[in-house]
Amino acid sequence: MRTKGLYSRCRDVVRRLDIPHPFTAEELCRRIAAVRNRPLDLLPLPTPTVPGTPSGMWLMTETRDYIFYDSQTSLPHQEHIILHEIGHMLCGHEKGQLDAHLYRNFDATDPNMFHRAFARIRYTNRQEQEAELVATIILAAAGRLPAPTPFTGVLASMESALGFQRKQ
Repeated sequence: MRTKGLYSRCRDVVRRLDIPHPFTAEELCRRIAAVRNRPLDLLPLPTPTVPGTPSGMWLMTETRDYIFYDSQTSLPHQEHIILHEIGHMLCGHEKGQLDAHLYRNFDATDPNMFHRAFARIRYTNRQEQEAELVATIILAAAGRLPAPTPFTGVLASMESALGFQRKQ
């Protein structure tokens, strides 16, 4: 799927959402849980994440969903992590690659109880790219991001860092 197709797919996923105004990730999760007819629990990870470990994770069991997020980071980053994991959920992504060490802190005798599991570490595969784009489109739809322009992305970040402000 090319970039245009990726964006169209993710935009269509977000269009089906009832995005709350004013926006909170918690309220969006409550609405998604109601539509899916299954509980969705947001749980902070107990310690700050370090490079090479996930800052967020979606675990799906037979009866409920869990989204874990790094609670030691900024609130906007926490929200983005949660929305990224929601992206996996809404796109119907298949089981991610998780090492057994990620299960060591769960009180689960059988790691296979998790029907789907995604850990947010890298963005190199298509599922991770979709989840990241869904999170960004949700934030834009909620009015949390400026409207896209030809100068968004890397160029806009550089301009902002240098203190350059483009006239609208």
